[in-house]
Amino acid sequence: MLKRLAPLVPIALTLVLSACANHTPQPELTLQPPVFSSTDLAEFDEQAEEAALGDFTEEKAYKLPQLADGILSHGLSLVGTRYRFGGSSVKSGFDCSGFIGFLFKEELGMKLPRSSRDMININAPLVARDELEPGDLLFFSTNGRNRVSHAGIYMGDNQFIHSSSSRSGGVRVDSLNDRYWKRTFIEAKRALAMAPTDAVVRHP
Repeated sequence: MLKRLAPLVPIALTLVLSACANHTPQPELTLQPPVFSSTDLAEFDEQAEEAALGDFTEEKAYKLPQLADGILSHGLSLVGTRYRFGGSSVKSGFDCSGFIGFLFKEELGMKLPRSSRDMININAPLVARDELEPGDLLFFSTNGRNRVSHAGIYMGDNQFIHSSSSRSGGVRVDSLNDRYWKRTFIEAKRALAMAPTDAVVRHP
């Protein structure tokens, strides 16, 4: 019996030794923390700053339509209010700049210049005709010579609200696509960009 098993002993020993070799402990891997150069850190700070600025810009841009909603809702509630040259209140009636100034003061606490000639010179972003947004101020030259003589507030969809004239019924909504207003339009400015950062809509 032992003689028959003897030839198998070397084979068994070989298998045991190879199995042990496969379970030899492996050296542990040590993870080193990444090393950043001063240039890398500067780029990271710059990217973080740009991200923060982007968040602020998006928040500001998102806030403007909310401010415009308050102004336009209040303005629409005054449709039919009579026109009066020099007027700046519901009781007296409005001229074009008096109407705009009333809404911006009531809704946002903003004081705009009293006349359309001064209002067009406010330090606000100039807006192209095809980039108008609700709340933008529109200026017209209704007396010719390309000098501003009328103003309104853009509502969207080519509509704007303004205190027009005694003959046309005072505060009303018109279309920029109308031949008369298309011909007399001069420029537009985004006065809402000048609103205080803590401005809130005062009327629902």
